[in-house]
Parts: sequence; C-alpha cells; structure tokens
Amino acid sequence: MKYRGLPLILVCGAWGVFWGAWSALLPALKDQLGASTADLGAVLAAVPVGAIPAMAATGRLARGRERDALFLACAAFGLSVAAVGWTSSLVALGAALLVLGAASGALDVALNLATGRAERETGRRLFQPVHAAFPLGVILAAPATGLARQLGLGTTAVLAALGALVLAASASLLLLPLGRGAVGAGTAGGRRRWRAAALLGGLTACALVIENAVEQWSVLLLEDHRAASALAASAAPAVYMGAQTVGRLAAQALPRLPQRALHLVAGLGGGAGIALAGWGGPSGSVPVSLAGFALTGLALGPLVPAVLSRAAADDPSGALVSSVSVVSYTAFVVSPPLVAGLAAWLGLPAALSALALLALPLLARAAVAR
Repeated sequence: MKYRGLPLILVCGAWGVFWGAWSALLPALKDQLGASTADLGAVLAAVPVGAIPAMAATGRLARGRERDALFLACAAFGLSVAAVGWTSSLVALGAALLVLGAASGALDVALNLATGRAERETGRRLFQPVHAAFPLGVILAAPATGLARQLGLGTTAVLAALGALVLAASASLLLLPLGRGAVGAGTAGGRRRWRAAALLGGLTACALVIENAVEQWSVLLLEDHRAASALAASAAPAVYMGAQTVGRLAAQALPRLPQRALHLVAGLGGGAGIALAGWGGPSGSVPVSLAGFALTGLALGPLVPAVLSRAAADDPSGALVSSVSVVSYTAFVVSPPLVAGLAAWLGLPAALSALALLALPLLARAAVAR
C-alpha cells in the first residue's frame, strides 16, 4: 500500500514554510506600505477573522470528501499567498489577508480531517509526522527569507515563490488515495460531541496560547530583557520549533503513549519550560531562557497531534476533529492580547512565566483521566 502520509507531510510543510517566511517579511511589508506598527497590527487581525468561520464551514463540507477539500483549500491558500504580494495599500492588504486567513483556516481543518481518515484507512499513525513538518518548515523558511531580502528580492517576488511552492504541494494530493463518501457515524453526537470538543479543544488551546506567545514575544524578551544580540534573540523561535519537531518525531517513534501520559508531560514540561524561559535564571541568562523554550517545545509538541488522532479515532465521521480544530484555534486570537495585557501589568518576563498557569488544566486532566 502506498504511503499516504507523504502528500500530507508536504502540504503541512509548505504551510509552515509560508508562515515562517511571513514573519520575516513583515518588516519589509511595513516599510513598503508606509504603515505604522499599530496599523499593521490592526490589519493582521484580518487573518483570524477570516479563518474561524472558514474552519467551521470546512468542518461541515469536507467530511466524506477530505482529499478534494484539502486540495481546493491548499490551492486557494497558494493563490491567496501570491495575491498578498500585489497589494499596494493597507485596505487592499486587509482584504487579501481576510481571504488568506479563510484559506489557511480551511486548510487547517481539511488537513486534520484528511490525516484522520488516512489513519483509519491505513491503520498507521500519521498525525505526529504530518504535524512535525510545520515547525520544520518555519525553521527553514525564516532565515531563507531573510537571505532573499538581503539579496534584493522584494516581497512580491518572495510571496509569488511561496505561492508556487504551496501550489506544487497541493498537486501532490492527487496521489493521495483516500476513499470517498461518508465514513460512518461518530460515537458522540450533538451536545455530547460539543462537550468533548470543548474539553479537548480547550486543553489544546492551553498549549497553543503558549506556542503563539513564544513565536510572537520570545525575540523581544531576549533583546530587551536579556541584552541578547539580534542574532542570538532570533534563535529563540527556532529553538522552540526545533524542539517541537523532535518531540513529535520522538512520540511517533515510541509505542502509542496514553493520553494521560501526554497531558502529564505537557503539563509538567511545558509549564516548567515557559516559566524558566521567562525567569531566565538568577542573572537573566540567555542560555537559560533558550533552554526553557526548548523544554517547552519538546513537552508540548506531541500533545496537539495526539489529541487530534484520538478525536479522529473516537468519531469516524470527522465532526469531532473539525470541532476540536475550531475550538483550539481560538488560542491564536486570545494569546496576543493576553500576553500584551500581562506584560503591561507585570512586565514581559513575568508575563511569559505566568503562562505556566495554563499547564494546570493539562495536569488536572492527567490526574482525572482513566
């Protein structure tokens, strides 16, 4: 039987390549449009605004035709990436990001549904290696984009290349031999399924709030509060993402771990890691903070794929997977204002350390799970 995971890995990797490149392109895009930081921040909010309704709609429409839905979502995402490069005003950028956010949200849900169906049809564990491709793509894309900018390539050219890469990855889905039609009813329906989605999505959201905080604030922490050089500070997200990839591949290599063990590891390691990263040791050391970010990524990395895999197994219809995806995505909406508010009150180091409290629900789940 053909290995069905490869097209899914390519799609998730290309998705990660874009988001890794995107963070490195933002300074150039800001200068190109003559926008202030506040204006750019407001426009970037269009991404989650477009994503959440698209995720909900995709969850209903894609079940039973997962490969086709993923192909369309990935192709739409590639086209929307290229379109962003042609914007010449903040209004146009906001409109383009609204479309891009919708395509990215649809891709997120469709990818999880397709991976869940591939797991059921092959009996192979696929969520961990598929999701490991995303942080690896981020790690590779960020410095490559910086190099492209240094060589004189503009945002239009870089985004066009990224769009072409995503479209090429979408073409690989034509080799994905998923079945068609309904895959059976789930074991939990209606209100019961939404209770399960709220629980599982809420737990994964705790991990994703921390992940988003590391992506957005770790460089600022090291530069402004640890006196790190720009090069050393820029390593923080890469350290986290690299450790996350290692954690997911390690979980794949090991026998299937019980959910209780994964919640315990995520709660203890993730909580201790982010607290250590924010604190930085007695002298506010850069290596100590980097070690904290690495521990956080290593411990939290396997949790989200494992939860999605369990949801796919518990509900063959895919409804639980899509519901968990939508609920957990709220973390990316909540995390920026949460950390900003805590930083204004406590300072950024204490704000990041305070996120260790989000490990408590994971530990509570490990304590009560059977």
